[in-house]
Amino acid sequence: FAACGARVAVHYGAGEARAREVRDNILAAGGEAETIGADLTQEGAGEQLVSDTAALFGGLDILINNAGGPLKRRPFAEHAGEDYRQVTALNLDAVAATCRAAFPYLKESPGAAIVNTSSVAARFGGGPGAVVYTMTKAAVTSLTRGLAREWAAHGIRVNCVAPGYFDTELHRRITPPEIRDALMANVPLGRMAQPDECAGAYLFLASNALASYVTGHSLEVNGGWMMP
Repeated sequence: FAACGARVAVHYGAGEARAREVRDNILAAGGEAETIGADLTQEGAGEQLVSDTAALFGGLDILINNAGGPLKRRPFAEHAGEDYRQVTALNLDAVAATCRAAFPYLKESPGAAIVNTSSVAARFGGGPGAVVYTMTKAAVTSLTRGLAREWAAHGIRVNCVAPGYFDTELHRRITPPEIRDALMANVPLGRMAQPDECAGAYLFLASNALASYVTGHSLEVNGGWMMP
């Protein structure tokens, strides 16, 4: 995004050091970026994140909702209380909150776009211990389509990216090898994806030059695992 001329607010929850590294790389390449921290499991954090970003840059053109995760794998019958609240707060409530908070700024932008993050899990029910995560991602897909219809009159395009199984630190931490192997058996390309293989999907959907007539769409990036 920075290479294409965007001023980027790099949000972080716990990963401040990594966020600063991303910012520094952008600055070193001649781009513009700032880091902003927010714990999106907390009420009001999404709204504050958006308002801080808009104040920093004098407005907002693009919102990327990419914070999320299952946090831990747990059988649905045992997934309750604070653990349940954190997953739903991070994966769904924060997405709704940031979209709502961004609306006043985006409707003033000539090329406004929101790109949310769903998951391949929303289509097949998810792996073991990820029912709550899957539920929230299916809701994000529905939220995306609903907002695309409602906000089209304001010139705001709303889409989502639905990644498959990517080789991330999160999966290395919470996904046992036997589950990973079972998931990979369903992927025609026969391998896990690297995170940078998803970046182009977000850039395409956010770009008014490339995707000005695309809204309400879920772009699958899953190596052929699930096909429309």
